[in-house]
Amino acid sequence: MKYCNCHAYLQDIGLLVLRLSIGLMMSFGHGLAKVSQFFSGGEIQFADPIGIGTNLSFYLVGTTEFFISLIVVVGLFTRIATIPLIFTMLVAVLIVHGPGPFAEKELALLYLFAFVTLLLTGPGKISLDYLIRNKFCQKSEIKM
Repeated sequence: MKYCNCHAYLQDIGLLVLRLSIGLMMSFGHGLAKVSQFFSGGEIQFADPIGIGTNLSFYLVGTTEFFISLIVVVGLFTRIATIPLIFTMLVAVLIVHGPGPFAEKELALLYLFAFVTLLLTGPGKISLDYLIRNKFCQKSEIKM
């Protein structure tokens, strides 16, 4: 009988569920509305929490929340992709919702911790990162 490492398999399933859930919720729950507003031609009203200008802040946050989250969903360059998402959530937690009550920053904190988890663990074996490494690296070089 062939040995199955169920613990490792379940970890990869868990990372897939985390990537899919957090990435799709961020992308379609938050980023899509901003990206749609890019093309609507209307006036942009958005905070400028780090002093780079309202329009640039809006475009960076919208692009990060929509497109970068989708990159995380498929598990492509996952660790690198989480960095702008982590930065965006840190700004949301510390600056945008900083002085408010905990309830106002709770969702941003959940996203923040999920993206930090993916930064630390990587995407798992059910990802494009793993497929690319498996295709272009020798088997002994793959460590995920």
